[in-house]
Amino acid sequence: MESLTINTRKRTELIDITAQVARLVEKSGIRSGVCILYVPHTTAGITINESYDPDVTEDITALLNRLVPPDRSYRHTEGNADAHIKSVLVGCSLVIPVEDHRLTLGRWQGIFFCEFDGPRTRECRVKIISDQK
Repeated sequence: MESLTINTRKRTELIDITAQVARLVEKSGIRSGVCILYVPHTTAGITINESYDPDVTEDITALLNRLVPPDRSYRHTEGNADAHIKSVLVGCSLVIPVEDHRLTLGRWQGIFFCEFDGPRTRECRVKIISDQK
């Protein structure tokens, strides 16, 4: 298992980690298999979405902030209840097929680490499994 360290700068942001994950897949040497990504945080997540236009990630974070605003009267009183809810909505893991030594992402797709309680130093765990014997 490998681990990526991600330093976030804002309370809520989506950070494109596609290149780092692709390098780990290439470094692993596997031809075919899966890449499993897991975020071990309760106020962060991981997703796949368009990586070409940065307005997409801004739209996503803006909508999540409108759907789950930070200034509501939540029962969890640490000041980050909204971040826990956003993490549940987005999810904390992905499985991406690997073929011909590469992630099989679509043309416009990228992998995004989703910060909902930053800025912080975060981790994304990466497990690459070959289906070759």
